[in-house]
Amino acid sequence: MSPEGSTVSFRPTARRVNRRAIERFVHRLETEVARGRRFDCLISGDAELRRLNRQFRGKDQPTDVLSFPSDAPEKRGRTGFLGDIAVSLARADSQARRFGHSLEAEIGVLLLHGLLHLLGFDHETDKGRMARAEKRWRDRLGLPSGLIERVPR
Repeated sequence: MSPEGSTVSFRPTARRVNRRAIERFVHRLETEVARGRRFDCLISGDAELRRLNRQFRGKDQPTDVLSFPSDAPEKRGRTGFLGDIAVSLARADSQARRFGHSLEAEIGVLLLHGLLHLLGFDHETDKGRMARAEKRWRDRLGLPSGLIERVPR
């Protein structure tokens, strides 16, 4: 965690990603969506996301994005640390190609989705509240269709 704000860590990957663009986008998420509250991001591979998914959610499979809210609610307040987001670069790359947009745009979709979870949204239980918030923010941030919209009902 950086005292200056949210951080992004990139694990070694075979596919190049525009790191500066991702870092700028994270700063924008921190400023606009999180209203100054910090969060940290990890951009890694399927193996690491699978390990994290197995360890923390009991699901032995890779996934595109995971969110880990801060354990200390008192630190989450108006200026505190929200938690961590992990994104699979391999999944993001595959989904970007599948949906016809850039890798950076797909990472943006995943980061926004993860951040909304850190902010307390839960699309599995909130009767569409997260889906509506995600759509509003995607429109404002110029992002393509989101994760919730892609899931068949």
